[in-house]
Amino acid sequence: MGAAYFYHLTRAPMEQTLPMLIGKALGAGWRVSVRGTDAGRLGWLDEKLWSGPEDGFLPHGMAGGPHDADQPVLLTTGQEVPNGATCVMSIDGAEITADEVQAMQRVCILFDGHDEQAVQHARSQWKTLSDSGCAAQYWSEEGGRWEKKAETGA
Repeated sequence: MGAAYFYHLTRAPMEQTLPMLIGKALGAGWRVSVRGTDAGRLGWLDEKLWSGPEDGFLPHGMAGGPHDADQPVLLTTGQEVPNGATCVMSIDGAEITADEVQAMQRVCILFDGHDEQAVQHARSQWKTLSDSGCAAQYWSEEGGRWEKKAETGA
């Protein structure tokens, strides 16, 4: 049974925070699905990940290719996980269900703290998931480093 970790981005943008979280997930032995809402935005993120530092290279691919099942990290707009992901990272308000949280090792929900609509959507997701019995943690970087600010148990 997994948990949903909410990451309130106020200092570093998603394209800087996401690689750090992906690296930690891969280090835990998990395969990752990065779920977005817009294929064009995921294409942009794909380029960012490919152009990252060599010592921080994150092997990944875009969903819909012939080798989806082989990808340790798969960028997708869908809910299916053809790469056998045990960690889903939601960006740009991509939906996450309580069943997914329960089935995964971890679900990470990253949201832009400077976008009021994104903040409200994350609050709605927190309420929906915690009301469904999912464990959840809220992490903030407001103080300059990541700190856990709230937690609900399942």
